[in-house]
Formats: sequence, structure tokens, C-alpha cells
Amino acid sequence: MSASDAPTPAHGAPAPLLKLERITKSYGGVRALRGVDFELAAGEVHALLGENGAGKSTLIKVATGAHAPDSGRITLGGRTLPALTPVLAQELGIACIYQQPALFPDLSVAENLGLRLERGGRCRRIRWGERRELASRLLARVGAGIDPAAEVRELSMPEQQLVEIACAVGAGAQIVIMDEPTASLTRREQESLFAVVRDLQAHGVGIVYISHRLEEIFALADRVTVLRDGESVGTRPIREHGQTLSEADLIRLMVGREVARLYPPAESVPGEVVLALQDVGCRASGVRQVSLEVRAGEILGLAGLVGAGRTELARLLFGLTPADSGQIRLNGQAVTLRSPREAIARGIAYVPEDRRRHGVILELPIEQNLTLAVHRRLFPGGWLRDGAERSLAEGFIERLGIKCAGPSHPVGTLSGGNQQKVSLGRWLATQPKVLILDEPTQGVDVGAKSEIHRIIRQLAKEGLAVILISSDLPEVLGMSGRIGVMRGGTLVATLPGGTEAPVVMAAALGQGGGK
Repeated sequence: MSASDAPTPAHGAPAPLLKLERITKSYGGVRALRGVDFELAAGEVHALLGENGAGKSTLIKVATGAHAPDSGRITLGGRTLPALTPVLAQELGIACIYQQPALFPDLSVAENLGLRLERGGRCRRIRWGERRELASRLLARVGAGIDPAAEVRELSMPEQQLVEIACAVGAGAQIVIMDEPTASLTRREQESLFAVVRDLQAHGVGIVYISHRLEEIFALADRVTVLRDGESVGTRPIREHGQTLSEADLIRLMVGREVARLYPPAESVPGEVVLALQDVGCRASGVRQVSLEVRAGEILGLAGLVGAGRTELARLLFGLTPADSGQIRLNGQAVTLRSPREAIARGIAYVPEDRRRHGVILELPIEQNLTLAVHRRLFPGGWLRDGAERSLAEGFIERLGIKCAGPSHPVGTLSGGNQQKVSLGRWLATQPKVLILDEPTQGVDVGAKSEIHRIIRQLAKEGLAVILISSDLPEVLGMSGRIGVMRGGTLVATLPGGTEAPVVMAAALGQGGGK
């Protein structure tokens, strides 16, 4: 079904590509959707927003046929469907690009595209040349410089997402759903993705765009629908009569309240130097001649473009890729950090960027995740004590405001913001002196982001020395007492809090800044 094939109502306006009316869905006794309405027009980017747990994922599963609604009506191009399955959804031109691409890692890009796009019986002959030519053409269409012969396991996550988009283009999808498509993309890759979105839009494709990054919504979307607690609380045009929807109004719709301050004011006064680096480097990771100081009660933000060396410096400090030059001092004493165990023993904690892979173990309950780093202290002699584990977990659930049914709640069922709090709690349990946070609010909604910022401020107030790494420049500017700017594996500038964004970006690009 193409946009031109869609039936036209009597009043002359084309029917929406997709129309969901009064959709309800429950899981057990939990009502996930409560009479939700949603429309998508041809050539429109319609953003779907809401806090984690608002019902976005459930609505997308209904729209793709993965889950059947309990009640409500689904209409595609003016045609009401009595039932929708994933196979039927694909045949009708619906494609979904998830955060975690569903590709076969041991097959090539061309083979993955061929399996998804080629039709024929069990005994059909594979025309390898045509398959590679098709893959090359589709990859070029989405601006992906990827070798069709490359195995998928060799591709980065952004590259895998582009393969998924190429597949949607090749299938002639008229409705493309993008779920947090830029979560792991560099700025240049984001710009390439935006160009693909606009190209699809120009060809009449309707796009449902889900993102926690409000700047993307204002850059791409024509309309936005906001879900809260399983209900649609409003659909608004981004621009109307020369006026642009305000970010404050959008946040208010999402959270149902005013977020008093996304970046709460600092309440701590920096004390003595806790961590000092002098010309520290690591040839293996590309970190070179980094000199910096972090004080007790201070939040030092690290800014820089992707590949500047911020995460590599964090891994060096945590002993994952040990320094091979320079000097590291903790509380004035020279130390070597050859492993995470040594770093933890010295009072350094590291909350990594990819929480689902390195921050939490999704299959384990909250209490076991929270105690993973302190087993030796909590269980001397190797004797497990359920009471001690549960007591520690309950304390952090209350302290960090983790929304859950209790300590035995599986982490994999929590929202992204609550998973991040569990990851943070695991390292706070080690009672660190220095806390390194790598992208602490990536992929979490605006309400959870505000809560995490409040927690970070409180930790600094309690005397922790905090290093905050973030690709979100407003976050670095809003949270940091000082800002270190990295480029090419080294620290090129240390700027005071309150520095304007253009000055920070100029330093990151090598056009200015100073220590």
C-alpha cells in the first residue's frame, strides 16, 4: 500500500496512513493503555513522547501487530483491520527500527537484507550478484558507507541501525517507526539520519519518531502526541500560525507537573583536592598528557566531541586500561591503578555509559545488582546473608527513589531511569571518594533526568568528588562547577562554571579555550 493508494474521504482530504482509535491494553491487572488515539499522515513526522512507562512501547507493539489490543480500532489508509499480525503489518508497509537492531550477527549485510527482502520458494536460486547490488543501492540511499560483504557483528550499533533503515526502504515501507534511533549515534551520524528521515518524508512516508531528546523533536517533527500513564494527554503541532510549541509546555504535558529545575543549583563548596593527574597517558587507549584536579564536593564536567577521549580517560582511572605514563595522586598519595579491583579499593567508582551491557544485569533482581561490587564486605567468609543484602537494597531503593515493587523486583522490567539508579547504587555501595559518571542520563525521560541530577547534586553536597561525562552540552553546563574540555585524547581547556556553550564548543573544535 502506498500513500497514493490510500482512499480519500468524501470531504477530499486523504485518509491518514495510520489511525489508532480508543486503544486499550492490559497485562494481568496492569492497564498499559487507556483509550489511546493516534494518527499519522503521509509525509509527516509525528513524534510520540512520554516518560518511561507511559505506554509508548505498548502502543508501538499494537501498531506493528506484535500485541493485539483488548479493544479499539486500527485503520490503515482508510481500511479498518479486524486483526493485525507482524507479518500482515510488514505486508501493509509498516516497519519498525528498534534501539537494538534485529539482525543476524554471523551473516553479511547483504545476506541480512536478502533474507528480509527477497521472495521465493524453498528451492529458489540465490543470485548473489543481484543481492549485493541491491544491498549497495539501499545502503547508498540511506547514506551508509558500509561494505555489503561485512558481517553484521563487525558493525557498530549506528551502522546496524542504518542497515535496518535500508531494509525498511527496500521493503517500500510507507510507515516507519523509529524508537530512540539516535541513542548511540555521533553528531555526524545523527545529521545523516535526519537527512534520511527528511528524504523518506519527501517521498510520502509517514514516520513515528520516539525520542527523549527534545531538540530532535523540534528539529524534525510536524506534530507530537504525548502519553502519560497509558493515556494520550494531547496532540500538538510543533509550529502553528508562526508560533513554536515551547519546551516548557511539552515537559508539562509529559510529566503532568512543572519540573522545578532540570539542573538544581549547587549547594556544596569544593574542599581539598581528592584526585590529581599529572601528564597521565595510555598509548593503548590514546589518552595523552592529561593533567587535572577534582576536589571533594565538586562536579567536574568533561565535554568534548565523540572520540575526544573522555570515556577512555574514565576507563584509565578505573584500571580497565591502566596508565603507562604520568602520575595519579589520591588524597595526595601517588597510586597505580592496574585493575578495577585496585581502583575500587582506592575509592574510585565508575558508572559506565552502556547500562544494559555494563551497568546492570537485567536477569537479576535489584538486591543482587546492588550488592555485586561489595560481596567481600557484605559476606565475609563467603557466607551469604539474605538479610544483609535486602537491608542494603532497601536503603538504596529509598535513598535513590527507585520505583519498584521491592528488592526482589527484576531489573530488566524497570524503566531506563530506574535501571540507571540501580547502576549508580551499586557503586555508591562501595563508599567511593571519586565517582565517575559516563552519560548518566542517556536514554532516560525528562522526569528521571531531573531526579538523577538532584541525586548527583546531593552526592557532591555529601563530599564526593564527581567527574561527569556527557555529550549533552546543556547538562555539562548546568551541572558542573568547572568544565574540562577534551580533544584528541588530551585535556585542551579547563573552564569555569557558567561558561557559555559557544566557548566550550570552540575549545572542543580546537578554535579556542584555555587552561
